[in-house]
Amino acid sequence: MADVPIDDRPRERLWRQGAAALSDAEIVAVQLGSGRAGASAVDVAQRLLADWGGMRGLAGARPQELAKAPGVGPAKAARLASAFAVASRLHGPTTWPTLTTPADIAREAAALIGQSRVEQVVVLVCDGANRLKRAEIIATGSAKACPMPVREILSTVLLYDGVAFAVAHNHPGGDATPTSADVRTTRQLSDASSTVGLRLLSHVIVTGADWRSVLGPAPADHAEPRSDR
Repeated sequence: MADVPIDDRPRERLWRQGAAALSDAEIVAVQLGSGRAGASAVDVAQRLLADWGGMRGLAGARPQELAKAPGVGPAKAARLASAFAVASRLHGPTTWPTLTTPADIAREAAALIGQSRVEQVVVLVCDGANRLKRAEIIATGSAKACPMPVREILSTVLLYDGVAFAVAHNHPGGDATPTSADVRTTRQLSDASSTVGLRLLSHVIVTGADWRSVLGPAPADHAEPRSDR
């Protein structure tokens, strides 16, 4: 961060203004302490947050996984994991939302990918009671399309000891209507998940404040997309 004025660097700003003044990326950057060749600590932190779906996803990452990220390594991974462990023990267990309806899934997905300008796929890994354990963006495409990697979705759910899961992707164009490809892929995913003993809760499409369930109509209390789009 040699090109950033000293007073604007995260650690110095923390001293002057307190931790509340720092962004998530800056907080993580302070824990990292340094970046890597061609990337500052904030750059590395931003990449971590993007890869793990935000601060909550990063908190659930294993140190061995974090250590593999460019610019991290074992020492920085240990510092990050320890910081999240301190926060967890101070405030008690993290309260994860329960994904009871497609609307619950849409809410969690929209926070991650609802405003993205390109299509992205997020998998929401849940326990047997449908409590969200992890949210991870696993595919990024173009403004018009993104592959739905069935094998990677199932591998991710199994990796994090999921029992149930949901999938969501966004339509940057503003129309949440499922395509025939969306329906076909969802059926393939449903069949494959049952084969390996996993339960697919739903697949939803989000776009801004609107959403649709791929294999069913939106709930009665969900407003239709505006006709001027």
